[in-house]
Amino acid sequence: MQLRLAALLAVALVAGGCGGGDDETSSQSVPGCTAVEAPEPREPETREAPTAELDPNVKHTAVVRTNCGEFTITLAPDRSPNAAASFAALAEDGYYADTVFHRIVPEFVIQGGDPTATGTGGPGYTTVDTPAEDTQYTLGTVAMAKTADEPRGAAGSQFFVVTSDEVQLPGDYAVIGEVTSGFETVARIGGYGDANGVPTIVAVVESIEISRGG
Repeated sequence: MQLRLAALLAVALVAGGCGGGDDETSSQSVPGCTAVEAPEPREPETREAPTAELDPNVKHTAVVRTNCGEFTITLAPDRSPNAAASFAALAEDGYYADTVFHRIVPEFVIQGGDPTATGTGGPGYTTVDTPAEDTQYTLGTVAMAKTADEPRGAAGSQFFVVTSDEVQLPGDYAVIGEVTSGFETVARIGGYGDANGVPTIVAVVESIEISRGG
C-alpha cells in the first residue's frame, strides 16, 4: 500500500516495515526537544479489544506529551467509534507510554503507536470503521495506519498525524480526531525525518492523557 504526498511522494503508511533502524538509539539536542535515549522496545502482546464506545455527545481529548513538547487531540468518536474507543482505552492503560515516532516524513506525517518500535507492532486486535467516501486528511488530522491487506478503516494501535495541507490520501484510514492545540509540537517533530521516513532524532511519546468533558 502506497500513500501519496501531493500525488508525488510515495511512502508506506502501514503497520509494517517502518522501524527507525539501529541508529535510532539516542537523540542529539535540537531546538525545542530534550535529548533522550530511545526507550527499550517492548515484546509483542495480545490484548482484548475494548467493548465500550465513547459517548459522541461528550468531548474527549488526548494530551500527548513528548520530549519535544505536547499537543492535544480532540477525538472524533462520531467518525470512527471503534478506533477512537480503542485509542482512548490503550492510552488510559499506558500502552503508548515510552514509545517512539518511528516514521517521520517532513511535510507529510508523523507516525507512532508501536511499542515494538519496528513498525509492525500492534495490540493484537483490529477494529474497523469504514470511512466516508469523501474523507479528507487535512492538516492536523489524526488517523490510524493499517496494512495493505486489511479493509478500509481497519486499525490497530499505530496512528499518524498529517503535517501538510497538500497531502492526498485515499479514504482508507479511520479518522480518530484532529490536533486542536500544540500543533507547533507536531510540526517540530515532523521536521526531523528523511525522505524515506526515517527519524533523525528520537521523538518519544512520554504519555497520553485522556480527558472527558470540558
